[in-house]
Amino acid sequence: MPGSATHLATLTARKLVPNRWDLIAVPLVFGALVLCAIGGRETLAPIESLKEPVVQLNPSYLPGYALRTTLRMLAAMAASLVFTFIYGTLAAKSRRAEIVLVPLLDILQSVPVLGYISFTILFFLSLFPGRVAGAECAAIFAIFTSQAWNMAFSFYQSLRTVPHDLEEAAVNFRFSGWQRFWKLDVPFAMPGLVWNMMMSMSGGWFFVVASEAITVGDKTIVLPGIGAYLAMAIDQKDLAAVGWVILTMIVVIAIYDQLMFRPLVAWSDKFRFELTAAQAVPESWFLDLLRRSRLTRAAVTPFGALLNAAVRSRLAIFPMRRGDKGGAADAIRTRIGDFVWYAIIAAAALYSLWRVVTFVAPAISWEEASTVLRLGAYTLLRVTLLILIASLVWVPIGVSIGLRPRLAEKIQPLAQFLAAFPANLLFPLFVIVILRFDLNPDIWLSPLIILGTQWYVLFNVIAGTTAYPNDFLEAATNFRIRGWQWWRQVALPGIFPYFVTGAITASGGAWNASIVAEAVSWGDDRVTAHGLGAYIADRTAAADYPKIVLGIAVMSLFVTIFNRLLWRPLYRRAESRLRLD
Repeated sequence: MPGSATHLATLTARKLVPNRWDLIAVPLVFGALVLCAIGGRETLAPIESLKEPVVQLNPSYLPGYALRTTLRMLAAMAASLVFTFIYGTLAAKSRRAEIVLVPLLDILQSVPVLGYISFTILFFLSLFPGRVAGAECAAIFAIFTSQAWNMAFSFYQSLRTVPHDLEEAAVNFRFSGWQRFWKLDVPFAMPGLVWNMMMSMSGGWFFVVASEAITVGDKTIVLPGIGAYLAMAIDQKDLAAVGWVILTMIVVIAIYDQLMFRPLVAWSDKFRFELTAAQAVPESWFLDLLRRSRLTRAAVTPFGALLNAAVRSRLAIFPMRRGDKGGAADAIRTRIGDFVWYAIIAAAALYSLWRVVTFVAPAISWEEASTVLRLGAYTLLRVTLLILIASLVWVPIGVSIGLRPRLAEKIQPLAQFLAAFPANLLFPLFVIVILRFDLNPDIWLSPLIILGTQWYVLFNVIAGTTAYPNDFLEAATNFRIRGWQWWRQVALPGIFPYFVTGAITASGGAWNASIVAEAVSWGDDRVTAHGLGAYIADRTAAADYPKIVLGIAVMSLFVTIFNRLLWRPLYRRAESRLRLD
């Protein structure tokens, strides 16, 4: 026994001796922690430290601005992940909650949320009086609103399409709701969720410009960051500064792609639902580095043991099964509960409608209301056609990329940069071309609506293809299924749930983008298209609140009806007929 104890101590000591991989891994990890500490220290500084000029166009300041912006986006990503797990689980597991949460999610991702910043910042400033943290939280909340919705939709879609045999296995192993969540639901959803996290991180760049310069009454609070730098560069028409922003974005995206998303893609590949391994799997040099580093593994081992213990806990936080059947008494209680729940929802909806009508009616005529409905139809037609075109373009490309992990590794950072590219940088080009050649704004401003949101389709199709079981692909190859038959019987059914998620989020993002894409300007030149987005933008500039509320209400109505008539039936079809079981 003494010899065994000595041998064990020797092995433990050897595990703590640094190896060659630690020479790279430890400085990277320690450097990241130091940068986070620096950003956190600046967040707790007094708000008086934000003195003019908060941002300077000298490129030497860009690394610091990039750090601040990246930390805000990572904080928003963490909040979005917590929101996704809670919101998506409730919507997928509770039939009553789904009735409210899914339509609400449709509206939240479509209605412009940047107008709420002026209200939310008052709340956050009151939480941290006299500190920069209040403005930081408001900025993080604005970025959160651009990240959370598509992640929640992706997680909800995955939970609704878990294969039946996996559900039966969870029942046979007598998992509690908590255990099922962490051992089945989250692993099954992880491949698609990681790709949606990438899209969310890229989509957050669009909101960075507005989130880092917040107006409260007659005072504007500017936070140092890439977004504030870009806003100043555009305001001063400094094309060189805009070029430095683009270069900085490329570097930042490449760094967090290599250090965060590529390791996540490689790690989540082990959760694919299949019986045979794929011939090519995604790889990550940084993930391999962390696995080979002795000090890193020794540091995370206690946390890993703690997480494993938490996952094995038999907590009953999440419901085990959806729609479990009970006896007659349970059925009666369920019907009574449904009746009460629907009555509460109807009452809340009628009260909200009454408040909107009483606020809008005194300042709105029937002619104005009919005009807004007609403009809403224009934007609906524009969004529908653009989503259709984006789907025809990106579905085949996404499937091709998803089937080739090596190609996906090369395309991944490029796709993230294109998705993150701020569309407002192209506004001057569109204005100049439209005015120079006397083009129709209703047609030529339309691409701006889909410019940033088309990537939801691509990222979700790639996610669906990478999560597709390799068993089915090998079976299709063995049966010599090719051409259109392969697309109709293999590829399209496999990616369909993911495509629907991408199309819904792209549609919602397009409605949101119409606010800025249907009315663009460069200097004194302004070009406007007919649509609900331009109407809301013009009324917002005029501070005409009744008409702003009318425009947002009509937009919410169009989004809800369209999703109910098209996307929800497609979701149900994916759940009932296209599950991987």
